[in-house]
Amino acid sequence: MTNVSQTMETEEDLLTLLHIKFYHPQQHCKGLYNSLPLGTRSRCSADDPLRLGRDAQACTYSLVDPKVSRKQLALNAYRTPKSPDMLFSIQNLSQRGRLSVNGSSLGYLERMDLPDKALIRFLEYEMLIIRESGEAKTSFEVDMEVLTVPPSRETYTCVPGRAPVMDTGMVNQNTAGLRELGPLETDETLIYYK
Repeated sequence: MTNVSQTMETEEDLLTLLHIKFYHPQQHCKGLYNSLPLGTRSRCSADDPLRLGRDAQACTYSLVDPKVSRKQLALNAYRTPKSPDMLFSIQNLSQRGRLSVNGSSLGYLERMDLPDKALIRFLEYEMLIIRESGEAKTSFEVDMEVLTVPPSRETYTCVPGRAPVMDTGMVNQNTAGLRELGPLETDETLIYYK
């Protein structure tokens, strides 16, 4: 009996941890995250999907926002035969909208493996999910926080339709007929709008 309890204690110490960081442009004036356990680690069963959406009854965690689908997305834990790590897949549960994972779009009921660091976008939300490995097989932990700046800025992922201005030192084909005015300067804060 002692061996079983020692195994369980070891498993508890080695839980996989998902850091989930949220951002929304109007988060300062809306109570979007009032239902989330911010700043506290929550323990989740590995055999139940972690669902996020508007419906607090149907979802593990809910967002207080009428634009969010009743069930927006699900994270499913899984393991592979050759690795002790708990891995995750993400699935779009919204019939109304697309979900993007590191720029790859997922339609309704589509799923994909979640990398160790992933930028998730839906509606005006950005979520940065970072996985810390653990060897426990039955549960994992979730730690949630709200970011003051968009994680796309932190991860240097450009907003669609906008591209940073790059200094190549070469004449642009669109301006090849214009006289060059001198050396180009790089300002990483400038954004070129198409």
